[in-house]
Amino acid sequence: FQSLAKRRLVAKLVFHCEVSFGIIIDCGDAFLEDFSRYIVLFPTSEFVYRPRSISRSIMRNFITTLSVGILALCSIVGISAQTTTPSDAAVASTERDDDRYRIGFQDVLEVRVFKHADLSQRVSVSPNGTISLFRLDKPVVAVCKSETELAREIAAAYKAKFIRDPEVVVNVAEQRSQSIGVSGAVVKPEYFFVKRKFHLLEMLALAGGPNKESGTRVIVSRTGSTSNCKQVDDPDQEVNVYGFKLRDIQEGKKTFWMQPGDLVSVLEADIIYIYGNVQQQGAFKIRESTTLTQALATAEGLKPAAKKDKIRVLRQKGDGGEREELVFDMNLIDKGKISDPILQPNDIVAVSEDKAKAILFSFANAIKNTVPNAALRFP
Repeated sequence: FQSLAKRRLVAKLVFHCEVSFGIIIDCGDAFLEDFSRYIVLFPTSEFVYRPRSISRSIMRNFITTLSVGILALCSIVGISAQTTTPSDAAVASTERDDDRYRIGFQDVLEVRVFKHADLSQRVSVSPNGTISLFRLDKPVVAVCKSETELAREIAAAYKAKFIRDPEVVVNVAEQRSQSIGVSGAVVKPEYFFVKRKFHLLEMLALAGGPNKESGTRVIVSRTGSTSNCKQVDDPDQEVNVYGFKLRDIQEGKKTFWMQPGDLVSVLEADIIYIYGNVQQQGAFKIRESTTLTQALATAEGLKPAAKKDKIRVLRQKGDGGEREELVFDMNLIDKGKISDPILQPNDIVAVSEDKAKAILFSFANAIKNTVPNAALRFP
């Protein structure tokens, strides 16, 4: 036994018993008082109890059953003591790999080997996705791996050569591969290097948000960059373009997750053109959905001779220069008999002149100018 205390307890217990070859074969009545306290010291012994007042078979069954129960209890306690709750590291390892930064081409890495300062170095990822390290014959593939994964691979390479248990840490010092560009009508247009997944609203916030020239639309071009760990073998691969309303993004109605290499463009305010019999002709910026009535109000209204029953809207068809003509009656729109049409970017609103009205208004103006002059000649 490992301690003097245990030896004394054993001696006290065995004092009541007859022992043969290390096995207890017979005990007196005093044994029962100490049995429950000291039986745990003999988890592998075979007990055969033979008191005068109790039959041998009954006591043998009692002692055997009690021994087995104590052994089972000890086993359960031992298993419970060895069982531990998952560590934070184990829980962290279950996180999605997509949320971890993946090393890309041209990234700058810091590789540190503890207790081997001569092996620590700062290195850039080559165009073929590898890094060359001191005292390693072959380059190590770094691209598309996390910092932890690359550190493990470097440690394995050093261990295979000359270091018994190397401890390696890899940090991305400069991110030059996984960038997302934001351009157009934003406060700070530039490229942003990212270490985790971002959605479109976050990218707009990084760029300072839309500026005063912004319109209502946001375009995301997905170029299929190699920095997202997918090789692009076809140089003519199609670029996917996604369009969103700026307000839907700002209000959280639409969520779009970005990928490395994406290009975000906030378009400037849309323009419509109004000419003809209006008080103010010209190009007008619109930042929200604008109806024909609102557009004419922006041009300070129609002139008296305007032909209200034939307001023409010239709308571009497709990507070409051809336009289609849409005609609307403002009298019916004012009365609510037909819906007020929504204008589209680059629409041209043409307000024609009603010739009959023009003649009448010209005659009325002539009379108006003539009467004061006649009054001056005839006091």
